[in-house]
Amino acid sequence: MKYLKMSALALALAITAVGCETKNDQSDKIAELEQKLARLEASQPIPTNVSSVAAADPTSLGAFQFQEMEYDFGTINEGKVVEHLFKFTNNGQAPLVISNITASCGCTSPDWTKTPVKPGDEGFVKVIFNSTAKTGTQAPTVTIQANTSPNVTRLRLKGNVTPKLAGANPNQLGPVKK
Repeated sequence: MKYLKMSALALALAITAVGCETKNDQSDKIAELEQKLARLEASQPIPTNVSSVAAADPTSLGAFQFQEMEYDFGTINEGKVVEHLFKFTNNGQAPLVISNITASCGCTSPDWTKTPVKPGDEGFVKVIFNSTAKTGTQAPTVTIQANTSPNVTRLRLKGNVTPKLAGANPNQLGPVKK
């Protein structure tokens, strides 16, 4: 009986030792693979289409501070035109210059301050949304490119457009049944 217990104990110790060796062996293999990966990443040339990124000189940048970045126009009827003026202050150290603004769809058109906005001065981005042929939840955006960091800023309108009744004329709804 003692012999059986001693054999079981020896077997348990052997299994534990093998298990520890396996874990240590796996850890060694993982470390080795991580080193190989680091060497491969370091040896890769930088692609020609990647530009180097250097920190921008803050004295050459403007900085937007918008009163709001999103405007909720609520629920409107299809065909209504919504117009909103986003005002901003240049909190940067250089005149802020908006180089371009693009709209997310043809239903939205932007207008903006075209002249450089001096530090501390205010400017605007006006967004006009035409809801004709647009129904349901709407969230048009305008993307601003300027001498800021980051150089792209997005403003958004959001709301819901209720569809027109097809063929219904509010002045003439047809005969009334009695």
